[in-house]
Amino acid sequence: MLHIIARFIPVAAVLVLAACGAPTTAVKAPPAEYAAVEDAGFAIQAVDPARLADGHARAEVDYTGPEAPGTIVVDTFARKLYLVQDGGRAMRYAIGVGREGLAFRGGGVIGRKEEWPSWQPTRNMLRTSPELYGEFAGGLAGGLDNPLGARALYLYRGGRDSFFRIHGTLDNLSVGRASSAGCIRLFNQDIIDLYNRVPGGTPVRVRSLQDSLAVEGPYIDDANGNAVPETPEAIALREKILAKRAKEDAANALLAG
Repeated sequence: MLHIIARFIPVAAVLVLAACGAPTTAVKAPPAEYAAVEDAGFAIQAVDPARLADGHARAEVDYTGPEAPGTIVVDTFARKLYLVQDGGRAMRYAIGVGREGLAFRGGGVIGRKEEWPSWQPTRNMLRTSPELYGEFAGGLAGGLDNPLGARALYLYRGGRDSFFRIHGTLDNLSVGRASSAGCIRLFNQDIIDLYNRVPGGTPVRVRSLQDSLAVEGPYIDDANGNAVPETPEAIALREKILAKRAKEDAANALLAG
């Protein structure tokens, strides 16, 4: 259902004093829509601008899919989510996808919306990974240590909860990637934006691979696990980086031995 981190540990900023008149390196600030924000008493961290490259920042884009305005479209292969708008446009968000998200196809509606939702692991999670999820068997209240993040949209099908979630995340590094667990994760700033745009009853469609290829074209994972369009250049760059890492690992192993 969602991506879980055993404990969320805020990383303190390290201040380095310049010595001997050496120039300091400016730290790039995130755009305003991804800055740190306080929400319901919780301090949401800013998104590192480096995580917003390669189409990971939300944007209004042209949209050529067949869905009607007001529809949420989830593409787990290209790792994008669209909120279709009028005039052939859509708001596009980057997503992280877990095993449960990859297994779902078809459609439904947003049957429930929650701000700072609570979370409880499923029976399957408790059975397969008790060492990871056991301590949360009784549930976890909403907050900064909750893997559902700041908001959650619950997909219903046939009047019942499908256990498919569109939600925030503790781990900004997971956005754009396929992780071992979870449904559909957005930056907390993005899930708040999407939450505010969609009412209950909003239709949701999750693309099949055939649908994704028809609209987005083929995608691959780059060397860091982010989904990128499959081009000769992307393939060559991935192989170059992976080969370099393998060489460095071999050299480190030789030194350690």
